[in-house]
Order: sequence, then C-alpha cells, then structure tokens
Amino acid sequence: MPQLNPNPWFTIMLLTWLSFSFLMQPKLLSFISTNTPMNKALPTKPTPWTWPWT
Repeated sequence: MPQLNPNPWFTIMLLTWLSFSFLMQPKLLSFISTNTPMNKALPTKPTPWTWPWT
C-alpha cells in the first residue's frame, strides 16, 4: 500500500515546514499591524430592562 510508505511524504512535509518556519514566518512577522490594540475602559454594568407587563 503506497500511502503507508512515509519515505517521500515525510521529506516533503519536513521541507515544507522548515521553509515556512525559516523563510516565510520572519517575513510575515515583520509587517506592522495597522490595527494596534487600544486600552478599553471596563464595561459598565448594564441597566435592568423594564418590562412593560410587570
């Protein structure tokens, strides 16, 4: 059964993972995010709903 032979597929997976880790990841992480996180105020406690039938 050829699908159980890990010989070519493991090498391809390993090379793909290494190329992503060492070539692509630093390039992607060097971009500056345009949406910088902001400090938000703590959410206020919601006011209770006034039901018209009570």
